[in-house]
Amino acid sequence: MADDNDISGSTVRRLQVGAHLRALRRASGLTREQAGYVIRASESKISRMELGRVGFKERDVVDLLKLYGVEDRAELDRMLALTREANAPSWWQAYGDVLNTWFQNYLDLEQAASLIRTYEVQFVPGLLQTDAYARAVIRLGHGNATTDEIERRARLRMERQKVLQRPDAPRLWAVLDEAALRRPIGGRPVLREQILALIETCESPNVRLQVVPFNSGGHAAAGGAFSILRFPHEELPDVVYIEHLTSALYLDKREEVDHYAAAIGRLFIEAEPPAGTRKFLERVLDDLDADRI
Repeated sequence: MADDNDISGSTVRRLQVGAHLRALRRASGLTREQAGYVIRASESKISRMELGRVGFKERDVVDLLKLYGVEDRAELDRMLALTREANAPSWWQAYGDVLNTWFQNYLDLEQAASLIRTYEVQFVPGLLQTDAYARAVIRLGHGNATTDEIERRARLRMERQKVLQRPDAPRLWAVLDEAALRRPIGGRPVLREQILALIETCESPNVRLQVVPFNSGGHAAAGGAFSILRFPHEELPDVVYIEHLTSALYLDKREEVDHYAAAIGRLFIEAEPPAGTRKFLERVLDDLDADRI
């Protein structure tokens, strides 16, 4: 497993290395084909490297840096250090047997983000789920899973949540549809515990929670749940993550990200103000206790 201090994950490091190599190549006026010739690789291989979709050989990185005119020893050492981190196992590798491949990159991105904006329709966001609620959600999606697999998936979800406890924790701004708070996933006792946990979360300085009530009618994100992640690295664009039943989409083109950023911005306005979230949750809890859910 990677060093505990390496919180960015190999995915983000690959993106950083690739983005920097792309910027250097463009600054030097070289094509991907010309760069590929130097390291005995195809143009498509250079493209995949620059997009962070493959690992890096240190020899290739050194050769490309020389080709691009990088001679400063400190810069060379910095890039090689990033390259080694990009090739290192991610923190979640121990759970690789229960992870879908399309979700693995998201775990790295989530750990490296400085801001996570998310909208959820059916469930409480994974970063805010209690253990019992998480197990209930996992059983819904993995009906044929063994007890051991459920346990490992739940443990992974609890490990993910540690990101919010770090000294440099990302800010989480979550908007929930009221339906997610009314649906008794796992039964009423499980939902009650989850609502109480969300009420406590309202006091967290790095978490902002809002609810879109039923009486608001239609809203900006009627298309479904999504998340937008922002990173503390200048070379990395925001990424939109949209999860489907058997796959996921990662969007980083400016026009696509702007579309989702505008949608969640409208949600922040249309939802109940953050200051009223605690009282809203308390009303949901009262309804639950009165057996009105």
